[in-house]
Amino acid sequence: MKKFIKRMHEKIKTFTSDNDNGEGEEEYLELDTTLRGKDKSSKIIVRPFVIEDFSDIRQILETLREGYTIALVNIKPLKDKDLVELKRAINKLKKTCDAIDGDIAGFGDDYIIVTPNFAEIYRAEQTEELKEE
Repeated sequence: MKKFIKRMHEKIKTFTSDNDNGEGEEEYLELDTTLRGKDKSSKIIVRPFVIEDFSDIRQILETLREGYTIALVNIKPLKDKDLVELKRAINKLKKTCDAIDGDIAGFGDDYIIVTPNFAEIYRAEQTEELKEE
């Protein structure tokens, strides 16, 4: 998306500089809307992760910071192993989520969903009321 906007800006800049002759003619700018090479980073990825140890969140954090991944995190192995480490891992995910202006929510007892800033997790009215209290 950034490349597309940059190309548009450059084309508009060259179009306006070419059209400064003062003749008042209307000209049209043709934009290339085809994707060249189909940039993989422009697709949204829903990716599953499993946390078995606190160090496993490093990969989750890296992919979230890239901004194109929605993470489905299975926390059951760490939950069965060590609750203190699980709380630590979830707090780290929450802090990163706040930093990237994302969203995080529990999904059942064993899963957490973490999204970047372009996505929002739907919450029922009952959940929102609990959050406000």
